[in-house]
This record gives sequence, structure tokens and C-alpha cells, in this order.
Amino acid sequence: MPELAVIGAGPAGCAAAIALTRAGREVVLLERGTAPRESVCGEFLGPDAAAALRRLGLDLAALGGIPLRRVRIAHGAREADVALPFPAWALPRLVLDGALQAAAGRVLRRGVTVLGAERAGEGWRLRTPSGEIQARQVVLATGKHALRGHPREGAPPPAIGLKLHLAGVEMADAVALLPFAGGYAGLQPLPGGGANLCAALQGPPGDLLARVAAGSALGARLLRDATPLWDRPLAIAGVPYGFRQPAAGPPGLFRVGDQAAVIPSFTGEGVALALQSGLAAAEAILAGREAAAFHAAWRRRSAGPMRWAGLAAWVLRASPSAFAAVGAVGPVARLVAARTRMAA
Repeated sequence: MPELAVIGAGPAGCAAAIALTRAGREVVLLERGTAPRESVCGEFLGPDAAAALRRLGLDLAALGGIPLRRVRIAHGAREADVALPFPAWALPRLVLDGALQAAAGRVLRRGVTVLGAERAGEGWRLRTPSGEIQARQVVLATGKHALRGHPREGAPPPAIGLKLHLAGVEMADAVALLPFAGGYAGLQPLPGGGANLCAALQGPPGDLLARVAAGSALGARLLRDATPLWDRPLAIAGVPYGFRQPAAGPPGLFRVGDQAAVIPSFTGEGVALALQSGLAAAEAILAGREAAAFHAAWRRRSAGPMRWAGLAAWVLRASPSAFAAVGAVGPVARLVAARTRMAA
């Protein structure tokens, strides 16, 4: 029986597994996919994400990350172009997850779907299609997907997340935030040209490109020659933006990544939260702290970025035009961008 089972080999799960393995703990990292794959993600990495990756032995420049220096915000005829107050990069999740999973090495077991987890004596019993796996402690890193029997208690109303890679879109060194009727989208450059479009919305997506283009003059210009590189967008339902795990939970079950907190995606802080929470969970486990104490500490640590992101999300929903107008005020936009970062 391994000491620890980590469920999910995304950024949060890999960060926890790598840190625990390097500390000499016996770990098994369970991943349902047989190879790294695309996931619904804005693919924005700020300085806190870069710091976490350096701790794990990964360098964004070496991985091919594209430096980002500006954010463009628009709604209707309003437009703003503001310098980012920190270094940032664009890197496809397929590349990032591949590098993290390679760094996890021998502890990674691919093609293992965990159907459920129950307490068993002093440890945990995980059910898989091919049998049971037992571990003393579990790190739950299943991203936006809940594990059966362990829902996120008190989660806000869910949204739909969409992602689509596009050709024919030139972003240079900028990321664009584009509110539209019923949601918002982000555009940022891809290595080799084109752009990643990621959107959050309520209700059916319809013609995603047309909806985003209708939201602003900037969106219409950026997407004028856009050609989808996939047959259809990647989609995920039931995303509880604003969720924060309470300071509770069964003994030995540590929630990380989107299982611990789901920050509104327009902040570009989701991957950083995942990486930092995985590292923080590893530190708590190595120090002998219980899961509820870790959740309480992580809730306190993430409180500032989550509250600033929640306030900005409220303005974005209530008045997209006002959001764009505020974004045009450089110091205000840079303040919000900085306050939604996690401390490294």
C-alpha cells in the first residue's frame, strides 16, 4: 500500500506528486488519460506559476512559452490596451502537462480511472475498473471534474467552459479579454501563430465565434479571419467559478487545484492556483498536518486573489461596458491584475 495516491495528473496533481516523491514518500499518481491531452484552459501563466514551475525543475522559456506584455480589454466600441504589471507567458496545456507528467516519472500510472474513494480503516480504498488501490492518504486533483461521492460542498451555480484553437488570428505579445452577451472570452497567442480562445458562459454556446465577435469591435477585428483548428470546441459543464473548499473534509483527503478553489478564468490565475496548491498540500503532508488544517490554510492564503477576482467578475457580469471602461484606466487595471495573483 503506497503512502499516498494522487488522483489526476494535471498541474496540481503533478506538483504534489513530484514534491512528495522528491521528499522520499511512496506515491502513485493516477491518470485516466493514456497520454497528455488538451483541456479547457486559458493557458496564461504569470510569475507565480513560473515560480512554482521553477521549484519543479521546469523553465517556461525552455518549454517554448510566449512572453506576454499587454492585456487588451474591450466591449462594444470601448477598447483598452494596458501593460501587464508582471511578466507572463502563453503556453499550451498539452505542452505544460506533458512536461509535468514527464517530470513525475515512474510514479505516474496512465489509463487508470478512479470511480470512487472510501475510507478503509486508517487509510483509503480507491475503486478502479480493474480493481482496488489502497493508500494511507489521497490527494484529489481531478480538476473541474468532481469525484463520485466527494462533491464540492456549497459550490456556486455552474457555468460552461469552452476552448478552441484558431488559425488566422494575430495576437503578438498581448492577451485579449472580450465580454459578450452571456459570458466572456480570452484570446492569447499560440506558438507558431494563431490563438487560443477560451470562454466561460451560461447556457448553450451556439456559434461561439459569432457570439464573441458580436461583443466588441476589437473581437470582430481579431476574429475576422479566424479559422478553427478543431472540428468543435472542447467543452466542460458544471464549472463552479468562485468555489472555495471549506476548512473541513474527511481525514487524509487533500483537495488541490480546482477541487480546492475555482477562480474566475478571466484572471489567468487558474494554473498558478493549481501548481501552488499542489506544492502547499505536499508541504502540509510532509509536516504531518491533517487535511482540514491544510484546507483552512489554503482558504486563507487564496482569500485575497479570490475576493478580488469575485469583485471583478461581478462588475463584468453586471456591466461589461463599465468593466471595459475601468480597464482603460491603466493603474486600476494593473492593480486588479496584481491583486488576483497568488504569492509565490
